[in-house]
Amino acid sequence: MKSNAGLVFVLPALIVLFMLIAYPVTYTGWLSVTNDQGQFTGLQNFADVLRPRVTMQALWNTLWWVIGSIFFQVLLGVAAALLLNRNFVGRAIVRSVTLIPWVIPGIVAATTWAWMFHTEFGIINYMMTAPGLIEQPIGWLTNRDTVMPVLIAINVWKLFPFVAIMVLAGLQAIPKELYEAARVDGANFWEEVRYIMLPQVRPVLVAVTLLLVIWGLNAITIIYAITRGGPANSTLITPIQIFRIAFENVQFNQAAALSVMFFAVAILIVFFYIKALAAAPGEAR
Repeated sequence: MKSNAGLVFVLPALIVLFMLIAYPVTYTGWLSVTNDQGQFTGLQNFADVLRPRVTMQALWNTLWWVIGSIFFQVLLGVAAALLLNRNFVGRAIVRSVTLIPWVIPGIVAATTWAWMFHTEFGIINYMMTAPGLIEQPIGWLTNRDTVMPVLIAINVWKLFPFVAIMVLAGLQAIPKELYEAARVDGANFWEEVRYIMLPQVRPVLVAVTLLLVIWGLNAITIIYAITRGGPANSTLITPIQIFRIAFENVQFNQAAALSVMFFAVAILIVFFYIKALAAAPGEAR
């Protein structure tokens, strides 16, 4: 009985996990290989959902969205963490203010930025036309060339504080003896950043980047609230396409097939990311 005591205690949690994860995943897999009448169709749903050109366009948009967002989120987050790690007057206030974008609900942030980038009434165009920086208002959210960079910028603004606070926690844990030894050797600030700070926070950056990848692959709030995938599908990403197929076109079987393929792609991305980390040089101790 004692040997099974642990299993008894975790059994309720395992049942909940099965209901919330295993069953939906299994049912989605079943939907992907059947039709509306529940008849087995094999790979037909996969072929049908891959046939439209928009599917590959959504996939490339998703990769651009994720890679562009993560690059600048990590870059800006690390820079902010390095700044917040230094001693200056009002540091506690600045640290608190930095977290504001992260704690604001996504739909609120998306709606606010949508109005700020509005072609006619947005404050962004007003601030640029008033001093004469541009002659005419720019259609930030209606121009195919500007809409995705704008959405990436909004996503970076929303999540870089998370990177900053996590990296800052890692910086705070670095032993002071390392800094003292480096200063004795004549190291300046940038050399401390390169040879002490970044190597020491590498495990934090690895974990944070992996979280950002997972969140980025599933994030639809900002894009759907602002552009809904437009204009002309230029910001359509795969999660939004799955939503459209399922709840707008009411084709749940094709949506399930696309979900299964997208899940496989996400697993491959995470796998190769972990594989690349395993092949990278050892972490600093």
